[in-house]
Amino acid sequence: MLVSLHVKNLALIQETEVYFGPRLNILTGETGAGKSIIIGSVGLALGGRGDRDLIRTGADYALIELVFHLEKEGQLERVKKLDIPVEEDGLVILQRRIMPQRSISKVNGETVNAKLLKELSGVLIDIHGQHDSQQLLQSKKHLEILDDFAGEEITGIKKEIKEKYHIYRKLQEQLKETNLDEREKERELSLARFELEEIESASLKEGEDEELENSYRKMSNSRKIAEVLNNVHSLTGYESDCGAGGAAGRALRELNSVSAFDTSLEEMAGMLTDIDGLLNDFNRIVSDYLSDLEFDQNLFLQIEERLNIINRLKDKYGSTIEEIFQYQQQKQEEMERLLDADAYREKLEKELKLARAGLEKLCARATKIRKDAGKKLSALLIDALLDLNFNQVDFSVALEKKEGIGPDGWDDAAFMISTNPGEPRRPLASVASGGELSRIMLALKTVTAGQEDKDTFIFDEIDTGISGKTAWKVSQKLALLGKTRQVICITHLPQIAAMADNHFVIEKKSMEESTVTAIAEIRGDAILDELARMLGSDTITESSLANARELKEMAANTKQY
Repeated sequence: MLVSLHVKNLALIQETEVYFGPRLNILTGETGAGKSIIIGSVGLALGGRGDRDLIRTGADYALIELVFHLEKEGQLERVKKLDIPVEEDGLVILQRRIMPQRSISKVNGETVNAKLLKELSGVLIDIHGQHDSQQLLQSKKHLEILDDFAGEEITGIKKEIKEKYHIYRKLQEQLKETNLDEREKERELSLARFELEEIESASLKEGEDEELENSYRKMSNSRKIAEVLNNVHSLTGYESDCGAGGAAGRALRELNSVSAFDTSLEEMAGMLTDIDGLLNDFNRIVSDYLSDLEFDQNLFLQIEERLNIINRLKDKYGSTIEEIFQYQQQKQEEMERLLDADAYREKLEKELKLARAGLEKLCARATKIRKDAGKKLSALLIDALLDLNFNQVDFSVALEKKEGIGPDGWDDAAFMISTNPGEPRRPLASVASGGELSRIMLALKTVTAGQEDKDTFIFDEIDTGISGKTAWKVSQKLALLGKTRQVICITHLPQIAAMADNHFVIEKKSMEESTVTAIAEIRGDAILDELARMLGSDTITESSLANARELKEMAANTKQY
C-alpha cells in the first residue's frame, strides 16, 4: 500500500507530507483548495508528464516522494522481474525531482527511466482520474477490461495468438512477393545472375583483403622503410665510429681489462656482453630485412588491381568479404525461388493455410474463454450496479467477430446495458450518463479488484453526477473495496466522507505574499466540523453538527455488516 506522500515546491504546495492508512482514506476540501494537485503529484512521481510550469514560483525544483510497502508475493515478484531492488522490509521508495531543463526519477536510490516507471506503476497502484470513466465509452477499452477479468487463462492464449499472428503475417508478405509477372520475374532473374557472376568471377577468399592491404601498404612505403632501416642499421651497427654496436664493443673491451680486480665488475661485463649480443643480433636482422626488401612494380600493380576489385564488391554487396559471401548465398536462394516460383509459391500457400488453421483454432479458444468470462463479469456487475442504486439494470458483454484476425484474435467486445425496465440492452456509450459512468467504473473496480495484485486504488472525484441515496450507496461500495484494498478517494459528498477510516482535509492558505496548499489528517470533532461544512452549513451550528454526527454513526453501523 501507499504509506506516505511527500511533496515540495509543486504548484501551490510549498512542502507537505501525509501518511495514509489502510482501508478507506478520504480527502476533502473546498473547491479550488488543491485536492487534484495532491493526487496529481502521485501520478507525476509515477512517470506522468511534468514540466517547468509545475515548479512553485521562486523555487529551483519540485520534489515528489512516494513510499510503498509491499506484502503480496505477486507484487514483490513482479517488481523484482523489473530488476528493481526491494528493501528487506518490503519498502519501495520512488522519488522524482522536476527541474527547469529535465527531471530525474529514482527507485530505492537507483535512477530509472519513464518506461520503467510506467511498468512499475502498473504493479503498485490503480489511479482513476476525473475523466477516466469516459474510457468506458470507447469500445476498444471493453475488450481490454474483459481480458483483464479473464486473467491468466486468456493471457497465455493471447501470447500464442500474437506469436502465430506474426508468423502468419510474414508468410502473407512472402507470398505477396511471389506475385511477379513474367517481365518482372525475368528482370529479377537477370539481376540475380549478374550479381552472382560478378561475385563468383572474383574468386574471393576469406582474409584475402587483409593480406593484400598489408602487402600494398608495405610496398607503397618501401622507399621510406629502406631509408629508415639503413639509418637504423648504421646507428646500431659496428661499421662507423658512432654506431651503438661499435661503442658497446669498445666499452666491453675496456671493462674486461679491469674486471679481474673486482667481482662486481665481472657482473657488469656480463650484462654488457648480453647488450652487445642483442645489438649484434638486431643489426643482423635489420640487414637481412633490407636484403629481402625489393619493389616489384608488376606485383604492386597486381595487388592494387585486386584490391580495387574487392573494394568495388564491398561497395555493392557488403563491407567485408564475409558479408559479400552472405549476400551471395541470399541471391542464390532468391534465384532458385525465381526459377522454381510455382513450387515455392505452392509451398508458401500450404504453410499459410496451416498457419491460418492454427491461428483460427487459438482464436476460437480465446472466444470461448471470453464468452465464459463475459457471463461471469455480467452477473457480478449487475449485482454491483444494483448495490450502487441502479433500480433495474441488465448488462451483458457482446462479442462480435471482426473481419480479419489481429494480434489479439478476431473478437471485438462491447458492453451492452439497459437501465430501464422493458428497454432492450444498447451500447453503453448511447445509454449511460456521467453519473452512471462513474458508478459503472466503480462497480468494475470492485468486481475486478480480486483479479489484481495492486494494493492501492485512487479515485479522483468518483462522485461526479451523483447525490442523495446514490451517494450513500457509492460510499458503501468504497468501504467494501477498502476491506481488501487501500482506497484513497477525493470527494465533495458528505455521505462518502462519513465512511472514511482515515480523513484528510486539504486547505489553501495565504502566507505573507504567497498562497500554499496543505493537507492534514483530522480526527474527532474536526471530522464532524468538516462533515457539517460539506452538508452545506456556512456556520457550524448544533443542528449541522447533529446531522454530521448522525451521518458518521450511520456510516459506522454500515461498516459493521
